[in-house]
Amino acid sequence: MKTVLLFLLYMFMAVAVIVLAIMLGNAGAWYFAWLVGTTMIVLIGAVGGVLLDTQDRNAAHRGRR
Repeated sequence: MKTVLLFLLYMFMAVAVIVLAIMLGNAGAWYFAWLVGTTMIVLIGAVGGVLLDTQDRNAAHRGRR
């Protein structure tokens, strides 16, 4: 049953994407690039924060020795 529900969910998502692509026309590529770029900037910022936190934690740990 779970497989059928996942299939239906993915089918609905595919239909929604196709409908959006038809509605947006030539501007669809611009919106796609904007969405991917924004996502990448957020992910890179999050990774930078995690790396900085890890470096601070390692520096504090070394200072205790």
